[in-house]
Amino acid sequence: MSTTDAQLPSIHYNAARFLVSASKLNQCPTDEGAEVAFAGRSNAGKSSAINALTQQTQLARTSKTPGRTQLINFFDLNIEGVRLVDLPGYGYAKVPIALKQHWQKHLDAYLQHRQCLRGIVLVMDIRHPMKEFDQMMVEWCESTQIPLHVLLTKSDKLKRGPAQSTLLQLRKQLTERLGELVTIQTFSALKRSGVDQLRAQIDSWLLPTLVPSATPEQPEA
Repeated sequence: MSTTDAQLPSIHYNAARFLVSASKLNQCPTDEGAEVAFAGRSNAGKSSAINALTQQTQLARTSKTPGRTQLINFFDLNIEGVRLVDLPGYGYAKVPIALKQHWQKHLDAYLQHRQCLRGIVLVMDIRHPMKEFDQMMVEWCESTQIPLHVLLTKSDKLKRGPAQSTLLQLRKQLTERLGELVTIQTFSALKRSGVDQLRAQIDSWLLPTLVPSATPEQPEA
């Protein structure tokens, strides 16, 4: 094991704790450290994915009414300054147009200006991938060069063959646009399948930011 590997701390996702909710950018925690945000349509299983990742049942609120969560929710992990973020669900909620416009405005502000954002986990129902909101998020990652990990949830609803076919088709489609910037996997919160892969992906975004800066060698006198 290299010195750098030995210095890397471990992220304990089951230690995640609610930090704060924000309805606009200036209510978010100080823009320092590193965070990974989860985005997705309100009925894609985003809250269930976060709860499966953290081995908790109520960390991210699930609801039978999609779109009920209207705020940007921040969760502390076991390392100071490292966070998970649950972005408001979008595209399905039966709410007034003015409220949807408010969500879109402040979601866009977060995505455009949040400097500590290290990557986006885009949650899609494997049976209904690449809807309008998903397309918008892919385009945003393409323009800003923020890494994107696509989580094809509810994979237990399909047989293995169709699930793998959807995975391969989307991987080809997105890689042609984003190259190495995008990764993709199947996931089932119900079966707890894909959790380790998701953790490894988030680790790969967050852990490098925690490596202490090397002290430059002093030239010999």
